[in-house]
Amino acid sequence: MATGGPPFELTVTQEGLTALVRAIRQEEDGKLLRKDLARNMRDALRPGAAMAKSGIMSMPSAGTGMGPGLRAGIAKKIRPEVKLGGRWTGARVKAFKTPGLRGFANAPKRTNRRDGGWRTLTYGHEPWRTQVGKRQWFDEAFENDADRHLAAVHEAMEDMARRLAARAR
Repeated sequence: MATGGPPFELTVTQEGLTALVRAIRQEEDGKLLRKDLARNMRDALRPGAAMAKSGIMSMPSAGTGMGPGLRAGIAKKIRPEVKLGGRWTGARVKAFKTPGLRGFANAPKRTNRRDGGWRTLTYGHEPWRTQVGKRQWFDEAFENDADRHLAAVHEAMEDMARRLAARAR
């Protein structure tokens, strides 16, 4: 490790983030530092969340005009999530469930499926039909820019590590 660096090893892994959080907890104002780190990591992931939202909004629509919009309802539930303690420590962009959206709680999961789709009730000739969304809209949003998002999260972690190292001097 280079001299003048933080008093712990920092890598963009579960262990690296856990070590950083552990060092933050030892500080007097650790709670504020954790909030600051979480905010910076969420900010680093916001462009990825925006790309995922645009991915679902580009899904073709049948345009029935009944009830709340499926695509807009899913897009509202996509956001970056950062947890710095407990059973899981990390940062990710997550599409949360949509329980109030036409009784279709798993809409983000079903519309992103590679195969199949989801069954929906129709009123007319057949009682059920299979509807297919835009396949892999969530996964494709991160395909080309995964390294950029990882680097942004790494930069947020390094900034906090530098702040801690500067205090230790």
